[in-house]
Amino acid sequence: MKRAEGGNKSAVVGIVLGSDSDWGVMEKAASVLNELNIPFDVTIASAHRSPERTAEYARSARARGLRVIIAGAGAAAHLAGSIAALTTLPVIGVPLDSSSLKGLDALLATVQMPAGVPVATMAVGAPGARNAAILAAQILSITDPAVESRLEQFKKELADQVAQKAETLRQHL
Repeated sequence: MKRAEGGNKSAVVGIVLGSDSDWGVMEKAASVLNELNIPFDVTIASAHRSPERTAEYARSARARGLRVIIAGAGAAAHLAGSIAALTTLPVIGVPLDSSSLKGLDALLATVQMPAGVPVATMAVGAPGARNAAILAAQILSITDPAVESRLEQFKKELADQVAQKAETLRQHL
């Protein structure tokens, strides 16, 4: 496994959780990064409960070798936006369903950023976490031919799975 709390010296993607309870969803991003052989690290930093920790993470990310940050948080958390305000790296936000509003509050908090502080916002929950990792890989593939090749294979496998499911359905009917 390529993850460790700040310990992966070769990490190019950082995954930040607003709480340890977010790991059940955000591990989907880690799984995709592992599949694509992209080194990452994972940490917990809350925009509201540990703003100094969040700020230090964001400010030091580039110097630590990160090239993309994925931030997942629920409720009306502003984790991705807080990080985006303090770094020039691309930040991908994953809203999580952890409140009585079923993720709508997290979605709005993540997507409604002021001009000048962009956050690429994914879908709520596990599909968003997976897509965040794929988008991170696509960003990295611009300058890394090895990532581009692995990403092309990943996309081919997705297409092959759809073709197989279509054939299975055709045979069933």
